[in-house]
Amino acid sequence: MDQVSTGPGSSHFGEVVQEAVEVRAERLLKTELKRMGWPEAELKERRKGDAKKVRLAQELRLKTTMPLTWIAARLCMGTRGYLAWLLQQAKNSSRAKLKRFL
Repeated sequence: MDQVSTGPGSSHFGEVVQEAVEVRAERLLKTELKRMGWPEAELKERRKGDAKKVRLAQELRLKTTMPLTWIAARLCMGTRGYLAWLLQQAKNSSRAKLKRFL
């Protein structure tokens, strides 16, 4: 599964596709953690609303199709609803910064 880089073909079905997407999400997460210099355990030690964890969640949302429930659990960010609220706050904050810039 680690070598899957192409999209699913006509013979691929739900479970196989979902496994490939999850492998891709895990690979992205490990790459980002390494780039940030965080060990895996750092996800549990940091606050649920930590700005870097929110950015990680944004990256996973942009580059994968993993559900919010999975992302919240994987990044130790509480519930799906709390993560959705954090992402909305980050989006609103970046829009406000952009408006001030323009």
